[in-house]
Amino acid sequence: MAEPEVLRSTGGPVLTLTLNRPEALNALTPDQRERLIELLSDASADPAVRAVVLTGTGRGFCAGADLRGTGAGADLRGTGTGADLRGTGTPPGERIAGDVARTLRTGAQRLIAAVLDCEKPVIAAVNGTAAGLGAHLAFACDLVLAAESARFIEVFVRRGLVPDAGGAYLLPRLVGPRRAKELMFFGDALTAAEAERTGLVNRVVPDGNLAGTARAWADRLASGPTRALALTKQLVNASLDTDRATAFAAEAAAQEINMTTRDAQEGVRAFLERETPHYEGH
Repeated sequence: MAEPEVLRSTGGPVLTLTLNRPEALNALTPDQRERLIELLSDASADPAVRAVVLTGTGRGFCAGADLRGTGAGADLRGTGTGADLRGTGTPPGERIAGDVARTLRTGAQRLIAAVLDCEKPVIAAVNGTAAGLGAHLAFACDLVLAAESARFIEVFVRRGLVPDAGGAYLLPRLVGPRRAKELMFFGDALTAAEAERTGLVNRVVPDGNLAGTARAWADRLASGPTRALALTKQLVNASLDTDRATAFAAEAAAQEINMTTRDAQEGVRAFLERETPHYEGH
């Protein structure tokens, strides 16, 4: 039996999801995309999961969307775009207005949203090339660790395409509009060190240390106040889309909700009694 194209493994409260098509630099198939969405949704609702690591096998983290053999999408093969035109009913060589937009909304954009909306912290452990959709998959994660050999490529312009898979939403929020335009206009490959300097990556580590560092970070997150982290993630992700009054109201509401959790009560108790808190994730 062939190995699954997305490997799922658990170690205590840490869930690791590994893209497993090393021969294709983990270019993402529609089936893989749907499996990732399913697993992230399950992790979000599972109280036993308190942190998620997303990584790849071999030399690539994710080289974009794999569009080989997608019929109407054949002219977009190898672009790194998130568009998947299989099953649209459009004969090869023909396209009905709205097909591409629809498939992006129901495909790549759903995947990016699944990462952003996951109620558990998600760490990207970028082990190699992250291009197109693959780069945006990493940037959507809450924390990004990169191996020294990793590269990040806004590949779309090289193929005459507009960035998709949430790129024009994510990059300006991470590095500002001017730097985002430079990356998207030129499509130059960023080394891991360059990505760290621009704020796209939290930390660069030697290739051999990537898995261990990702696990250490995930263990720290998994031992934290899980609901407080989920609410914090929601506040930060929403903050750049809202005005101050709305952000302050959301903050107050989040704190009100969080103070009903046992972990918040444990944190306050431990502080008052000068003890180390023990968080259970609820």
